[in-house]
Amino acid sequence: MAGGKLTPRQKMINLMYLVFIAMLAMNVSKEVISGFGLMNEKFESSNLNSKQTNEQMLLALDTKAAEAKGEFATAAQTAHKVKTITDNFFNYINTLKEQATKGYEVNPETGKLPYEEMDKGDNIDDWFIGEGYTKKGKEIIATINQYKADIKSTLGTEKKYGSIIKEIDEKFDLSDVKNKEGLKDKYLAYHFKGFPAIATVAKLSAWQNDINKVESDVYSIALGKAAVETASYSNYQAIVVLDKNAYFQGEQVTGKVVLGRYDENTKPKSVTGARLDPATGQAKIALTAGGVGEQTIGGQFTFVEDGKTIPLKFSGKYVVVPKPNSATISADKMNVVYRGVVNPISVSFAGISDKDVNASAPGLSKVGSGKYNMSPQGGNEVVINVSGKLPNGQTVSDKKVFRIKGIPGPTGTIRGDMGVVKGPKSNLEIATIGAKLVDFDFDVNLDVVGFNLKVTGQPTVVVQGNKLNAQCKSVLSRAVRGDQVTISEIKTKLVGAGSYLLPRTAPVIFEIQ
Repeated sequence: MAGGKLTPRQKMINLMYLVFIAMLAMNVSKEVISGFGLMNEKFESSNLNSKQTNEQMLLALDTKAAEAKGEFATAAQTAHKVKTITDNFFNYINTLKEQATKGYEVNPETGKLPYEEMDKGDNIDDWFIGEGYTKKGKEIIATINQYKADIKSTLGTEKKYGSIIKEIDEKFDLSDVKNKEGLKDKYLAYHFKGFPAIATVAKLSAWQNDINKVESDVYSIALGKAAVETASYSNYQAIVVLDKNAYFQGEQVTGKVVLGRYDENTKPKSVTGARLDPATGQAKIALTAGGVGEQTIGGQFTFVEDGKTIPLKFSGKYVVVPKPNSATISADKMNVVYRGVVNPISVSFAGISDKDVNASAPGLSKVGSGKYNMSPQGGNEVVINVSGKLPNGQTVSDKKVFRIKGIPGPTGTIRGDMGVVKGPKSNLEIATIGAKLVDFDFDVNLDVVGFNLKVTGQPTVVVQGNKLNAQCKSVLSRAVRGDQVTISEIKTKLVGAGSYLLPRTAPVIFEIQ
């Protein structure tokens, strides 16, 4: 927030300002010019971090606005207006930096400007005419004034933003400045006229740092003020409390909706009718359902407040219904089963112990409690029949039909990469040709047992196995940089599936670098 104790980052920025001003008063040398460049790097790094921090703060404010509305929604609107104003001014300053650095190329290896060469300031001569401003200079002054006016209009007259507005007026005071001879210079002339280009860039980066700080201060105050004026709802949840927990068809459902708050600091001294978790203070219910019909759960919390014992009773209802007689049959991974792989299947009968449930189908085998493996046989579908024995000895049954599908065609790979793989010929010569099943929900192992290799303008080589043979390498030796080698007609087998070949495998291309 604006004002108050300065953060270490702001202390650093203030110190850099002092150094910056001191350096302006010096007879600049090459070392000083480089110093300006290093200072600009610090400013730009700080600006990047500020941008990221501000984005995170704005996201937090938007989240609070979506959850709590009210003051947070109003604060978020103000914050977004400030962001737009800041971004526009920040980008405008970027155009001024581009003008100041025109003609200076960034070193592609270091990513830096040639600082020691930037000892002239004639790129911005079109800002000044005599002792006054040109059209461009007046445009800069007008843009700064517009930024100040827009920020003030957005923040309004609320006292909480007063320190921010004061800081803007101080940082962007466009009044004439008294020089060392005691004469007054125009604001832009005092700060930029005749200075080296790199000094101009550093000063403009400092401007950007100033407006980023203003944006950050607005977000901090908006979040803090809204939190004070609006209760936090993050720990609240709307809870539906029904009069009982089971209803028969046609019966009226009754109950209420309440706001409940989960607070780990609110722990009862004791509880009856439930088990108290000493770590969290939560009361947990664990009981055996009674006979068929409506049953009641009840108990009491005991809290201690100001030395007094306060009882808080609770009660609820639940309904015990007869055990169902329909089976639940589902594929653990999807709604179909695939030929060539082992499909995990879960089978259960609600209310019936697993030992009294029997499931049967071609290719189905039991592997655990309620767990089966399905290895589909021929045909396009398979029927799983399930029967169960109720406690009274009665037998119930159900069934479900699953479609049988083949495994989709895989995609060829070179060294595990798909699509267009690039590299030197030597990489391809020793590479392994493989295949992948893209977006397939089963873990399967694939073996490539053959493929065709084709180099542009040369005959196709048919290969057995998953490595390039001598003939491939001979053809490859005549390929040149930029040629594409197509690996196609890839023959792929499923490990453990005998001679079963998967559908056509998509080709992969290697581009020689």
